Amino acid sequence: MIAVKPCELLLICFTLLYGFGAAFNCTSPTPEALFDALEKNLFTKTLLRPVKSFSDPLNITISITVVGIIGVDEKSQTLTTLIWQILEWNIAGLSWDEKECGTKRVSVPRDRLWIPDVHIAEFMEEDKSPKTPYVYLQNTGDVFDDKPVRVASSCKLGIYTFPFDIQNCTLTFGSYLHFAVDVTVLRGATAQEILEESQEVMETNGEWELAGLSISTFNLALEEGSYSEIKYHLIIKRRPLLYVVNLLIPSCFLITVDLFSFLLPPASVDRSSFKMTLILGYTVFLLIMNDLLPVTGETTPLINVFFSISLALMVASLLETVFITNIQFSSSQYSAVPNWLSVLVLRYLAVVVCLPRKKKSNKITVNLNPSNKEPGMNSSITSVSVIHPKSIFGDTPPVKLLEAPSPPQDPIVDELRKLSKDLSAIRHQIDNHSQGSKTSQEWQMVGVVIDRLLFCLYIIFIVVSFIAIISIWVWNNSYSP
Repeated sequence: MIAVKPCELLLICFTLLYGFGAAFNCTSPTPEALFDALEKNLFTKTLLRPVKSFSDPLNITISITVVGIIGVDEKSQTLTTLIWQILEWNIAGLSWDEKECGTKRVSVPRDRLWIPDVHIAEFMEEDKSPKTPYVYLQNTGDVFDDKPVRVASSCKLGIYTFPFDIQNCTLTFGSYLHFAVDVTVLRGATAQEILEESQEVMETNGEWELAGLSISTFNLALEEGSYSEIKYHLIIKRRPLLYVVNLLIPSCFLITVDLFSFLLPPASVDRSSFKMTLILGYTVFLLIMNDLLPVTGETTPLINVFFSISLALMVASLLETVFITNIQFSSSQYSAVPNWLSVLVLRYLAVVVCLPRKKKSNKITVNLNPSNKEPGMNSSITSVSVIHPKSIFGDTPPVKLLEAPSPPQDPIVDELRKLSKDLSAIRHQIDNHSQGSKTSQEWQMVGVVIDRLLFCLYIIFIVVSFIAIISIWVWNNSYSP
């Protein structure tokens, strides 16, 4: 092992550092002469950070251009983008004369220079973008490194307002190893310039669009030292038209059909079968469109709540239809309506749904020749009292016009009397069937009020949902970064 004296080591370091600070000359203005000079003065020093002194930081200017937004995975919380990454730095002391060497700029292999280890902190997958083997080297010593990068980065996605959501994802650029005293990252183009250029060269026109961009620089402090980093905040907005057409509009159509099904009379139409068909159709619709909905365990999208409430209202309307149908055909078998239910539904809820309570009927059923005796028993005397019409208005007192003993028993009169009893019984049954009992009428009125109440709740739900959806859509589309 050869021992190296301290003075020799200092001389070697001085010589290497002086190589970056001395301009070189070309023997002729040809590429061969220039590359011979670079091979002698630059390419042999790829292991050294290109600064005059170890205490001098190397300033690296970073700029990006968003070329395309490939996709957003809500389940894995990742954003996949394609960007152009531009790095610029200066090799201290390197220069040549443009006329003497014949060019102002030359492309050199990437592996022949010292390349900064700038990386993206949010990387989730390996970079699969094509590799660029060359960088530009200026006669002033400036290095221009422009390459495409396919970034699969982690991003905390909020999907509560899906499909009208706006996401804010961050790309953090910085040196992986070097501290801020060795490598400092600086901002290149402004956020407005990057946004305008990105929107001009955007190659994808899919589900997402770039709505805004902001930049912030900071130092990440650790125990060993601090790292210089720069953050690009990408604000992307989802295009909701696909989900509005495929999810919201069909769902609203089915809800509207179920709403108008309340106009079907349950007494003459099997309304429950119609509602059951709608529920089955809505369930199949949700199963088919389930792939379009985002999947995440952190928050539940508002649109999922909307679908759940819609299905719940359909089921509630089916149960209410079964209840109404049962009341229509079986109310005569029920006991009297409880007082609290009668007061709540018929007195208060009926007023709320603008359905006044029906007045009691003053119709009186008259039974001619009432008798509690058996058909075989006959009365010996029949008295008939006739009231004069004028006695109704109070002009004259009632006068008994005729009172005579019954005639002798006649078979024809006996048959007429029996026929009168049968007709009275038939009329009594017809009146009970046409008017219904008081209990049946109250139960039927309870069913009508509940039916009208759910109909009003349906209308309120649809109106509020439409207003909320339209408001969210308009507010998100009017966003300005």
